[in-house]
Amino acid sequence: MATTAFTNANLVDGEHPAKPGSTVVVTGNRITSVGTGTIADLDAMDRVIDLGGRTLMPGMITCHFHATYKDLGTVNAPYGLERPPAYQAILAAKHLELALLSGFTGAVSAGAPHDIDAQVKAAINDGLVPGPRFLAGSRDVSTTGHANDNFPYYYEMAALGNVRRCDGPDEFRKGIREEIKRGADIIKLFVTGGHGVFAPKELMEMTEAELRAAADTAHERGRLIRGHIVSKKAILMALDAGIDVIDHCDELDTECIERIVEAGTFVAPSIFFPTAFLKTVGAGLGFTESMQAELDQMRAVLPEANAAGVKLVVGDDYGAMGFDHGRYAEELEVYVRDAGIPALEVLRWATRNGADLMGLADELGTVEEGKLADLLVVDGNPLDDIAVLQDRDNLLAIVKDGAFVKDTLAR
Repeated sequence: MATTAFTNANLVDGEHPAKPGSTVVVTGNRITSVGTGTIADLDAMDRVIDLGGRTLMPGMITCHFHATYKDLGTVNAPYGLERPPAYQAILAAKHLELALLSGFTGAVSAGAPHDIDAQVKAAINDGLVPGPRFLAGSRDVSTTGHANDNFPYYYEMAALGNVRRCDGPDEFRKGIREEIKRGADIIKLFVTGGHGVFAPKELMEMTEAELRAAADTAHERGRLIRGHIVSKKAILMALDAGIDVIDHCDELDTECIERIVEAGTFVAPSIFFPTAFLKTVGAGLGFTESMQAELDQMRAVLPEANAAGVKLVVGDDYGAMGFDHGRYAEELEVYVRDAGIPALEVLRWATRNGADLMGLADELGTVEEGKLADLLVVDGNPLDDIAVLQDRDNLLAIVKDGAFVKDTLAR
């Protein structure tokens, strides 16, 4: 097996403050040594790379990812159905490759039409297309007439590509089983409106019995379940039902934080989309005023949630409403700049917590001996300025499973 030594690295290992002068050795697809200074048998290495003080860190993981989302300007078509499934699959593959080249060696879906996620994941795993480690998502699962079930009845066939309607616990059990049969690793539910959905956040899209049936069925078959959940009432109901990931969580407060920490539930606050949307649209409109108020509240409560130990993760609705893919690392700066979260903490969300959500906490997320080698070499120190991760030219090397996806270090 090939052995590569990265020497003179500014090591940001995903857990601790930076450690200058570090040496990290990769043998095959594993990290076999992490230390400071030089090591005695460098001459035996296949490749020795002096990083000259540049940063070595874990690959990042985006945990709210819609691979098929892209505003194509098609009239009367929901996201994910603007084009036929074959076109959408190519689009998904492109966006997943872009995530990888942006430093995200892992991704967790937040939903996709048809079974595109599962098929693109298979193509990545078979080496047909480049992409990150990927947990494939399901169609959106919720009740008849929920906020995203807004298709005219004569769109029925197209609607079924994107939305799985279920009414009553038994239908939810069947619906979840069908999504799993189609290849979903993580099931997406629409539990409320709000946060970019035209229905109000107070609208409860499903009952507690339906939510519990969905969660139980997913867990019985070894899958995760996540939900678009905004209101406090729905947050607490979802925690009672045993949900794994709460998306948005706009009405997060101290009571919710305590319950979330107790349950070990992950939260994807996804505040970059409303931040970018408000910057584009501007203030003064009725819905933008309420969006701004919710955003301000979330910025204020996130430090408390982080300090309490909530498993926060990164990821957002890239591709929606002109909110372009490829801006993934901009989200990290928003948490540092607008919510006052230290850069090291935000990097933990993007590395350690993401690996935990993927079920790979023992394999990924930190630079430690014995773990899989998913690594980035960054020209700059993200702990001093997290914005350096936004420029893909600053990513001098991207390593996934011990193999260089990008390598400009020879220059």
